[in-house]
Amino acid sequence: MFPGQPSRTMLRSAIRRAAHQLLDDPLILNDPIVVELVPEASDPAILDTLDEPGAPDPELFRCMFAMRSRFAEDRLADATTRGVRQYVMVGAGLDTFPWRQPHFAKSIQIFAADHPASLAWTHERLRRHGLSRPPNLTYVPVDLEERRLGEQLGACGFEWDAASFCSVLGVTQYLDSGAVDALFRFAAMLPKGSEIVFSFAPAADQSAVVDGNAILGFGRRPAALGEPWKSRLRTADLVVQLADLGFSDIFHLPPELGRQRYFADQQEIREPAGWDHLIAAIV
Repeated sequence: MFPGQPSRTMLRSAIRRAAHQLLDDPLILNDPIVVELVPEASDPAILDTLDEPGAPDPELFRCMFAMRSRFAEDRLADATTRGVRQYVMVGAGLDTFPWRQPHFAKSIQIFAADHPASLAWTHERLRRHGLSRPPNLTYVPVDLEERRLGEQLGACGFEWDAASFCSVLGVTQYLDSGAVDALFRFAAMLPKGSEIVFSFAPAADQSAVVDGNAILGFGRRPAALGEPWKSRLRTADLVVQLADLGFSDIFHLPPELGRQRYFADQQEIREPAGWDHLIAAIV
């Protein structure tokens, strides 16, 4: 990110999710609110500029961004049945969950954590579209590279003794290894039954779906926007790291399984998104 400016990749992600609402059928994630927030999604000229060098078809991109959110929200729904009462959205961006929250979320406190510049920009866009802050939503300004997420949450009313759910979607590749580790350690300190769900870009030699050069190519556009990828992670290393921190029930959603579970009905998509993986881990 450029100093004092919001994340530019944040808007790109939201445009993809909005375009999914407009162009795909069936929907992986029903999110009509995001279409109102990012009218850019209906502009073909803007959509064309989002294509990554060497990337698969645009529909796959759209479904991948929708799948991230759908997976996290499915896991959150399950987590509330075992007593989770707080939801921390790390890198919340233009995620509209607080404004379309289902019945199970009404009783939980939601913390939208993001860089101060991104939060300010997001808040202004929400205000312009008439979306007032829900009573169970708290904004948490935080620079993740400073590794003070827990401290900032505590200052905003976060209850350390309450089981919590943490989502980190489209974030880890923009952090260095120390900041990624700090996120995991924060989640590991939460009470038993808490959970973290995060996406990550695999190491160039890990994916059997896309070759290493293609994976490297997917990060070129964010780098050109001033937000280069800093971390590419290996699943086996992550499982060991999470287990050492005390997580149990570690579940990896690889691209192939993600496609089967969430967009097998999208007949035009013939391959999974090999550059994006998801992991869920319970304390």
